[in-house]
Amino acid sequence: MGPKIAFIGAGSVEFTKNLLGDILTFPELATAQIALHDIVEERLDAAEAIARWTNERVGAEATITASLDRRAALAGADYVINMVQVGGHDSTLIDLDLPLRHGVRQTIGDTLGIGGIFRALRTIPVMLGIAGDMAQECPDAWLLNYTNPMAMLCWAVYEGSPIERVVGLCHSVQGTTRRLAELVRVPFEEVTFLGAGINHQSFILRFERDGRNLYPLVDEAIERDPELARTVRVELYRRLGYFPTESSEHSAEYVPWFMRHDAERMRFRIEVGEYVRRSEENLAEYERIRTALAAGTGFEIERSLEYASLIVHSIETGVERIIYGNVRNDGLIENLPRGACVEVPCVVDHSGVQPTHVGVLPPQLAALNRTFANVCELAVRAALDGEPEHVYHAAMLDPNTAATLTLEEIEALVDDLRAAHGDSLPDALRAPEVPVKGDRS
Repeated sequence: MGPKIAFIGAGSVEFTKNLLGDILTFPELATAQIALHDIVEERLDAAEAIARWTNERVGAEATITASLDRRAALAGADYVINMVQVGGHDSTLIDLDLPLRHGVRQTIGDTLGIGGIFRALRTIPVMLGIAGDMAQECPDAWLLNYTNPMAMLCWAVYEGSPIERVVGLCHSVQGTTRRLAELVRVPFEEVTFLGAGINHQSFILRFERDGRNLYPLVDEAIERDPELARTVRVELYRRLGYFPTESSEHSAEYVPWFMRHDAERMRFRIEVGEYVRRSEENLAEYERIRTALAAGTGFEIERSLEYASLIVHSIETGVERIIYGNVRNDGLIENLPRGACVEVPCVVDHSGVQPTHVGVLPPQLAALNRTFANVCELAVRAALDGEPEHVYHAAMLDPNTAATLTLEEIEALVDDLRAAHGDSLPDALRAPEVPVKGDRS
């Protein structure tokens, strides 16, 4: 029997569908034990249907179980894949719409910014709960996290729980390097590269073919297509000298230079509140997949760019691979804060996920990353210490929020978000109740 892989938040059907297809198409993982968990029974049923369809479709012989009991799903697991979204679509609307009423524009709002801060505050207690259950039920398992805000959540887990085998996974590096290979018209298989930084704000430090720097060809591609210059990530590349791994939509809200300026938003074609549309598309995709499974037509299975299956396969078989993981900075990037969560190349084999030493980032990149890490650290400390003042501090130091609002306006926004999110926040961080007039209790 193969390894036990627990899916936590399995009702995130797009991730479940893609990751199961990736895992079960490896012959060495075809007999895996797949344990699905979600807190919503309907979504758990959909995840189980996806798993059984995939298992049959690819000819695997996996054992599939589904449980509303998280500890039962985790018991004896070798790998835990986390993809929870605490608060779902309703909380996403609060994170984007309420700040907009205060004048703060966001695009995605799930990683940094005022939206990322509050997503972290309501998700960190759940992450710590998962880690606590793992310490009891599967202390040697690897926690592979896909939930955003990536840097804040992984930081909170290794700082605030006994779990040390945690790595955050994203597809930004994979997607960006393939896009750059297309731009320079070089087969991706012939490209070598090095990236590092903080998740969603990493940079491609080297991009080469046979030892030859390919960045001049990137410059030529941008010259050929003026529309490329109307994107945030190309503007950041032009100013900083290294190509960012994150999309323009995300990148625009991590810095102070774009969202508050109408002319810049038009110039770089930035869509305010884009994640609302994406979230609605995710809901529609969930319904489409459920309908297709009920009709017996299912869905196509294609290998994705996600790292989870590669990590499991390498640890189980010893096949050595390089992946990009989000891990504790124990001197891996020397000019970023120790203890921060950083994104670096990691070697994966029988020994597990082993981060590699990058050294020193170019000073302008490290300086920008530190503005990102400041917000992450304060949000993590707010959650771990139960300190509401750090919520205000995180918002005050967030680049986009600080570029838009005064200190009093930031305080008012944070107060409104604390009240709006209510009991989805940990007790210590909820808005204080306003006493009824005449109530002296």
